Amino acid sequence: MIGIRGTTRQTRWRAGAFTSAVTMLLAAVGVLVSGTAQAAAGCAVTYQVNSQWQGGFGANVGITNLGDAINGWRLTWTFPSGQRVTQVWNATVTSSGNDVTAANVGYNAAIATNATVSFGFNGSWSGANTNPTSFALNGVTCTGGVGPTTAPPTTPPPTTPPPAGNAMAAVADMQPGWNLGNSLDAVGADETAWGNPRITEALLDNVRAQGFKSVRIPVTWSAHLGGAPSYPIEAAYLNRVKEVVDWALADGFHVMINIHHDSWQWINTMPTDRTNVLAKYNAVWTQLSSAFRGSSSKLVFESVNEPQFTGSSGDAQNATLLNELNTSFHRIVRASGGNNATRLLVLPTLHTSSDQARLDELVATFNALNDPNLIATVHYYGYWPFSVNVAGGTHFDATTQKDLTDSFDRVYNAFVAKGIPVIVGEYGLLGFDRHTGTIEQGEKLKFFEYFGYYARTKKLTTMLWDNGQHFGRTSFQWSDPELIAQIKSSWSTRSGTASSDLVFNAKASAITAKTITLNPNGTTFQGLRQGNTDLIRGTDYTVSGNQLTLTAAALTRLTGSRAYGVNATLHARFSAGVPWRLNIITYDRPILSNATGTTSSFAIPTQFRGDQLATMEAKYADGSNAGPHDWTSFKEFDVTFKPNYTGNSIALTSDFFAAVNDNAPVTLTFHFWSGEKVTYKVTRSGSNVTGTTA
Repeated sequence: MIGIRGTTRQTRWRAGAFTSAVTMLLAAVGVLVSGTAQAAAGCAVTYQVNSQWQGGFGANVGITNLGDAINGWRLTWTFPSGQRVTQVWNATVTSSGNDVTAANVGYNAAIATNATVSFGFNGSWSGANTNPTSFALNGVTCTGGVGPTTAPPTTPPPTTPPPAGNAMAAVADMQPGWNLGNSLDAVGADETAWGNPRITEALLDNVRAQGFKSVRIPVTWSAHLGGAPSYPIEAAYLNRVKEVVDWALADGFHVMINIHHDSWQWINTMPTDRTNVLAKYNAVWTQLSSAFRGSSSKLVFESVNEPQFTGSSGDAQNATLLNELNTSFHRIVRASGGNNATRLLVLPTLHTSSDQARLDELVATFNALNDPNLIATVHYYGYWPFSVNVAGGTHFDATTQKDLTDSFDRVYNAFVAKGIPVIVGEYGLLGFDRHTGTIEQGEKLKFFEYFGYYARTKKLTTMLWDNGQHFGRTSFQWSDPELIAQIKSSWSTRSGTASSDLVFNAKASAITAKTITLNPNGTTFQGLRQGNTDLIRGTDYTVSGNQLTLTAAALTRLTGSRAYGVNATLHARFSAGVPWRLNIITYDRPILSNATGTTSSFAIPTQFRGDQLATMEAKYADGSNAGPHDWTSFKEFDVTFKPNYTGNSIALTSDFFAAVNDNAPVTLTFHFWSGEKVTYKVTRSGSNVTGTTA
């Protein structure tokens, strides 16, 4: 990421390790292949508890085949604590007491060498939820190594990418992908400059065990280049990059490396310094081509990350300059020989945008190069108002969804439909750069569910941007297990969702029935469950079409003493995908209090009383918009205002007051997820701020 997102990319919010029980077991197991010849046998199994609640849990199981290809699989294990499987997706499961057998479904029967299939399930437990310690695949017990192999070929296997016409298949095999962000791409002395620890083999091993098949390793070279005319890359740094690349290749990853933040550090000056920029750019790729010419064909080169140009005369010049970079990159790599003669090369659009004009420009470059081993790349961070929560973009609504479908449709029509593969080299939500809570959890989950589904229908390979805020670099745990469960599920199937994941009951009022809209997304609603207890249809809830109604009697029971906050958690179960969580919440209208402070330190004392803040409006007395982004009254979450639920306050930032007129009272309207709206008035006088209840 660069440009507007370049500065936010440098913020490194990291969530603490999640508290759900998550344990990974890596076991080598034998694979029995039918036939008279002995086959290479071995695989790795990951068993991961993604979430756990009282009496219930959700788990994901990944099987990576380390031996010869198999067609048809059966995985068996024994639960040590009497657990039971209650719902499954991407497999069929049968049980006899504690013994469990999971078998393939039709579309995931084949597992190629080093390929991975996965399935998920929900289960019940009581007393303990101890992980299984032994697995068997197709009847062969775990051995800790690879068994007998077929005779070695008389000639070495090819080390080049698939032949012409197979780039689509190679890129499909890269799905899903993960970004090792804010490490080797960090702007500073070394890979720890932005707060992440040094990359380890164990990190890559654990990412691979999560089911990712490709890893994008962004690299910023600027601080490690010597002077003109040869611009030598610092040997120690290049060796470090090679070390990390080799670790990833050894894990079986497809690997992508690039020129990353250099794009906004010096390449962007090309309109006014074309000769020097091109010489430097060519020197870097000449050295990288030489260093990696013998590397596995699973190593992919990306010409430049999010290219942009400063001071150009407009789109026509931008297109010419980017074409010159991409063409020069292609020429240098191909001429360097070795595996580079046919290595897969990735070319971006300007800004890695999916706008039609940007796609058309890259199509022209592809047509001119006429190389079957080229890949197009774009990035996708969602419809901007939703992605950062500004201008009232709080919901994954029809507009947000259309932005996604329009983008992917354009990319598909421009490239995929013509047999040219596409990698969405980064995806996520821009608000994650500051805080993964910028977008409400349910709305976030709906975005990622739909993203995975639609990318799959358009045959796009996707690479999750992770700068440390998702997968712990040393804990090897996901900061948001619910989010990654949704992402993983979307790789192979759809999940049912609903209009909301929040069901509010006002403490000041009598409890009444509440209705939400189910979005089955092609699945079938199967029921509601609290822990391992099924709610009773017709008594606890009713379903009419896609309208799910929780009865007043059930809500009264579930809310208990009606303490503020989440009183109960339900899961709507569907025929496929992950269940949809529903939080039953007791709340009252939030109460704000008077306050004084400064433009650099001002917080409104707030009794949230079980409610959650969605967004904030800011207007002057005449009705005009106040604060940053004055084209909208709705301000940007976490940039201008920040709720602190444990500290019982809402902070207004210095960025907000910097765009507020002096001695001009501003009326704030706080919108809460319950539907409540609370107004408040702030007045800035120099560096002093006064806040009063409206």
